[in-house]
Amino acid sequence: MIPQQNIPLSIRKINQTLETAGFEAYLVGGCVRDLLLNKTPKDWDFTTSATPDQIQALFPDSFCNNDYGTVGIKNEEEDDARLKVVEVTPYRSESGYSDARRPDTVTFGVSLSEDLSRRDFTVNAIAYNITTENIVDLYDGIADLHAKKLKAVGNPDARFAEDALRMMRAVRLAAELDFTIEAETMLGIERNAAQLGKIAIERVTAEFVRLIDSPTPMQGIIFLEKLHLLPYLIPELLDGIGCEQGGIHAFDVYEHLLRTLQAAADKGYSTEIRIAALLHDIGKPATRRTGGKNKHYTFFGHEVVGERMAKKILTRLKYPKAESEIIEKLIRWHMFFSDPDEITLAAVRRTIVRIGEDQIQNLLNLRVCDRIGTGRPKEQPFRFRKYKAMVDEALRDPISVKLLKIDGNKIMDITGEKPGKRLGYALHALLEEVLINPAKNTGEYLETRVLELYRLPEAELMALADAGKTKLAEEEAAALKEIAREHKVG
Repeated sequence: MIPQQNIPLSIRKINQTLETAGFEAYLVGGCVRDLLLNKTPKDWDFTTSATPDQIQALFPDSFCNNDYGTVGIKNEEEDDARLKVVEVTPYRSESGYSDARRPDTVTFGVSLSEDLSRRDFTVNAIAYNITTENIVDLYDGIADLHAKKLKAVGNPDARFAEDALRMMRAVRLAAELDFTIEAETMLGIERNAAQLGKIAIERVTAEFVRLIDSPTPMQGIIFLEKLHLLPYLIPELLDGIGCEQGGIHAFDVYEHLLRTLQAAADKGYSTEIRIAALLHDIGKPATRRTGGKNKHYTFFGHEVVGERMAKKILTRLKYPKAESEIIEKLIRWHMFFSDPDEITLAAVRRTIVRIGEDQIQNLLNLRVCDRIGTGRPKEQPFRFRKYKAMVDEALRDPISVKLLKIDGNKIMDITGEKPGKRLGYALHALLEEVLINPAKNTGEYLETRVLELYRLPEAELMALADAGKTKLAEEEAAALKEIAREHKVG
């Protein structure tokens, strides 16, 4: 049932070492599940009758840095990073889970059947002996694989009491594999949902990111909401349920966000674009107002509010700061390409500077997903091509100091000045002028202008250099003031 050629030679060697020493050894968990599904395993795990000390004696380069008996075996033979460490765990039983995550007591030397009984889901409780090609399937996991169903091993309440993170894992696996969750297992998650609050947020976030990166993240978020897990991740999304939008939108804010996320997944976009898609209109419920006789809704400043909300959410989830900043910028500026009247080359250049040259294509991609998420599958190819052409043209214009027709060395030659703050201020002041009018990016103009700039007091020169940042800060302050006045949010 499992082709032997699908098991790497290095994995066979580990198995052979264990069995030659007289120990039982089985592949177990996700790798067996993936092999049975004809997928390439992301990692490899053994379970064995050997104790941790006996395993380490057989593999001198191994390490064991936990209290649960798992031994990591360094695998230097494989180029694939997924095979660099193979985990080998003794048969074990566990008891007491005071933190809803880790056992208080671990007992080694039990049987394979006892070991499998503590596994999370039936599809992960299948063991495979490489030598005999024998499959041990005590909980009908293969049948559940064929039925595309996730089912807890034994009593769901007991499994989730042992490790509350398993509830997130169930939803993540359902999204990754496009499986359903069996009814009793779903009820078990609902009954135990509050236990997720005891789990370190880093562990919850890791499962959430894998869900977001799955082929069907929309399905995953729906499961999180229906099973009452979403409040422990992003409760702000719940405010979008029933928050109608009107206009071109066929869905409420919540479903629009989920459909935008799914559009990003369907196109294979990065994790950051997917999270930005999920959160791009997170500020709409707080800013919704009824406008005019037609009772259409307005959401003035929702992108500004949304950026701030996203920052709080990502900070709470302890998402990496650099990636968080990318997501926040995409949310802040996602409305730029939605208003044709705002699109001038100067505005495009300024937006590229604000969001970063490496993110402007992602902003366009987010805009496409946003439109798909309205219920209108057509991506307005003509308008999108127009925007793309303007971005391409703007990228040929000077949008950074390195693209100016003058550099620091030339300025020092002209002015006789040494390196220092004034040099940096002068370069950025010149860039501010060229962003507005690229025709000024000539050696003749810039050399003349820099002499004028150097005659200014340092404070005035610094103000010219920071004009773009100052303008942005003033715009943000004005927007927040207006939002606070109209909507009493901030």
